[in-house]
Amino acid sequence: MPRDEAQDRAAAKAASRWRNARREPQRTCVATREVRSPDELIRFVASPDGVVTPDLKRKLPGRGVWVSARREAVEEAARRRLFARGLKAPVTVPEDLAAAIDVALVEDLRQGLALANKAGRVVTGFDTVVKTIVSKPIAALVHAAEAAEDGKRKIAQALRRRLGDAAERIPVVTELSGHDLDLALGRSHVIHAALVSGAGSRVFLERWGRLSVYRGSIAMAAAPLDPEEADADDTNPQDCERNV
Repeated sequence: MPRDEAQDRAAAKAASRWRNARREPQRTCVATREVRSPDELIRFVASPDGVVTPDLKRKLPGRGVWVSARREAVEEAARRRLFARGLKAPVTVPEDLAAAIDVALVEDLRQGLALANKAGRVVTGFDTVVKTIVSKPIAALVHAAEAAEDGKRKIAQALRRRLGDAAERIPVVTELSGHDLDLALGRSHVIHAALVSGAGSRVFLERWGRLSVYRGSIAMAAAPLDPEEADADDTNPQDCERNV
């Protein structure tokens, strides 16, 4: 199903949180020659056997080369053999490099959901999600990729009854499969979930924003986060990770 404008805005704000999480010296993308924050790029290094390897956490040793965090930019860098030029060494570029990064970002998103769950911010099950919408502030809805449209529609209706037009500002994440949800949450047959506002929710949404940018769902130059929303959950995502 195509993303609507409201969901694009929600993903853009999640990506803005991700980009503004840290301030580091800017780098240049070898594919586009754009100068950007490291949070908007992916660092690559050469493995000991000369294979181009993504360094998503920017911790691997050795000379690095930077590419805009979009699939199309990674594919262009591979096609134009820019990795060897940037790394100043003969290297092998895996044919599935761009796809492998997508898989890694999905795994990162799944881990973010697990962190939110361990922080007590995730509820699951259709009835529980609807009840939570009525009683607590919702940071995001999560539906399995294969979830039926009828269930998603009914939950959206419950959210609209609660929030009115403001319901359109709540992110709806559909990038994880039911299997992914089961693994992240440690239970079986999860189709619908919701994140309540608080510790853990922000780190999940930041990772969702990064995946959305990589897939081209939203532009990298997204609108900045609204100040009021930036203050809505001022918990440091790393605090949540330290408690896991």
